Amino acid sequence: MRRLFQLELPLFRRAAPPAEQIGHILLGTRIVDYRLIRSSRRTLGMTIDQRGLRVGASPRTSQADIERFLRANAAWVLKKIDEWHGHGQARHLAVCDGALIPVLGEDYVLHIHAGANRVRWSDRALFLLARPNADLRQLARRALRNRALDLFKERAAHYAALLQRPQPRVALSNAQTRWGSCSEKTGIRISWRLIHAPPRLLDYVVAHEMAHLVEMNHSPRFWAVVERLCPDYRSARGELRRLAATCPEL
Repeated sequence: MRRLFQLELPLFRRAAPPAEQIGHILLGTRIVDYRLIRSSRRTLGMTIDQRGLRVGASPRTSQADIERFLRANAAWVLKKIDEWHGHGQARHLAVCDGALIPVLGEDYVLHIHAGANRVRWSDRALFLLARPNADLRQLARRALRNRALDLFKERAAHYAALLQRPQPRVALSNAQTRWGSCSEKTGIRISWRLIHAPPRLLDYVVAHEMAHLVEMNHSPRFWAVVERLCPDYRSARGELRRLAATCPEL
């Protein structure tokens, strides 16, 4: 049976107070984070807003009952999460001479000159050498995708060596609601949009997917592998939550 694990775009969440617990559950093919709030209520309930999924339960409700409740309502949960994903303030990037494009957390200046539809990278600059009728947005996107794939392959090779495992096939994803995925048969796929993020976030996502080559789950053993590859993964996850709602669109 083919197994597929995906790294989601988490929603904004405030720091959990002591009375709350953070949980994770697999709904379909997606890992969903949720806050469990136990109180004197008698029934199970849940809400979804910009802070994510929150589940209310009594102190006597078992974890198994909570998970059955979430799975029974999986379709509604995933639909509402996707709706909230669309509430972010994504920045639509202009493609014109002198425009700024974030690359690995730094602003690069876009320069457009006549040419044969080629691109050239320089120090904090991207040159589009374009024909008169060229699709500049498509040319810029191709440049970013190619650079992203080179970086993802390089980091995957680094982590494969640390894990003493063969380097898997690395491919790009066009997903807007997931950062990456890992399949035992086809390797790992990473959203090319991570090219906009600082290198430490890119490293975390690649390390996360590479860790699935060892543990195809999200168990404590899996997170121990992630921590070995990326010791500051917890802070990286927090930054990804913020990036999820504001990732630029090209």
